[in-house]
Amino acid sequence: MGTVIFFDALRTAIGPTAAAYALLAVGLNMHFGYTGLLNFGQVGFMLVGAYGVAITVATFGGPLWLGVLVGIAGAVVLALILGIPTLRLRADYLAITTIAAAEILRFITRTSGSEPVTGGVFGLRQFAGGFYALNPIPPGSYLGPLSISHGRLWTMIVGWGLVAVFTLLLWALMRSPWGRIIRSIREDEDAARSLGKNVFYYKMQSLVLGGVIGAVGGAVFAVSLQTVQPDTFLPQVTFFAFAILILGGTATWIGPIIGALIFWFVIAGMQSALRRLSDAGQLPEFFGSQAVGATTLTFVGLLLMLLMIFRPQGMFGNKREMQLDVK
Repeated sequence: MGTVIFFDALRTAIGPTAAAYALLAVGLNMHFGYTGLLNFGQVGFMLVGAYGVAITVATFGGPLWLGVLVGIAGAVVLALILGIPTLRLRADYLAITTIAAAEILRFITRTSGSEPVTGGVFGLRQFAGGFYALNPIPPGSYLGPLSISHGRLWTMIVGWGLVAVFTLLLWALMRSPWGRIIRSIREDEDAARSLGKNVFYYKMQSLVLGGVIGAVGGAVFAVSLQTVQPDTFLPQVTFFAFAILILGGTATWIGPIIGALIFWFVIAGMQSALRRLSDAGQLPEFFGSQAVGATTLTFVGLLLMLLMIFRPQGMFGNKREMQLDVK
């Protein structure tokens, strides 16, 4: 059983869902790690990206590439709406606003009034046919014991390719004069302002860029599942991204990638083990599928607590990167 659990965990750790969450964490790294913005609603940008694709294709019959652009444009608009009234204020105002906005968006997509466009509580399905039609990989099963289908492998390649592209983009930006200003804002906002830098302007750019990356992660997530449903985009998704970021290392280029691989390997392995033990009758009767989900959330919360207490810089981070100016 141990071998089966290991391959289950590995299949998830390198899968398209892990790639989507890695993109969420890369965007959150731009906000929290490099700029010091407390964004607790990254899932809102993910929702905008996912529904941008789904609504454009499934509801209005547009092409997939247009749906991606719609999702990106929606992320830019959302960032401007959130940032203009809050980025001149203390950091906690942005934190409260982002988590509230993400929940408002989720409730809007699930209302009966929006059902003709968003599908309501049932969501939208089967809208990524154009993406899979471009798949150059011959049908079959790949990667040996992992048994990855050709469609899933295609999605993995595109998803992790986008992770690599945005990781390299941030790596280059953080070594440019723009990146040095962003880091100075995180370390001491007043000092950056005293040197004549428009702190609000740079914060807004960071919020937009991180939000766009999160929206692309949402598009990858939607395409990989070929379905979007409002209750997938719960607040806990943002805290999964935080766990991934802190686990790998805040304000490091490799942190979100390593964090996503380890996080999903552990989570998927734990879920697989619990389900198999439950099916074998080796766990208490109350330990059904819902208990497995609750145990997973408990573990994520415990992981975040332990990381912040004992290793706030993560595996590859620097502890000084966590010392934010939140005045």
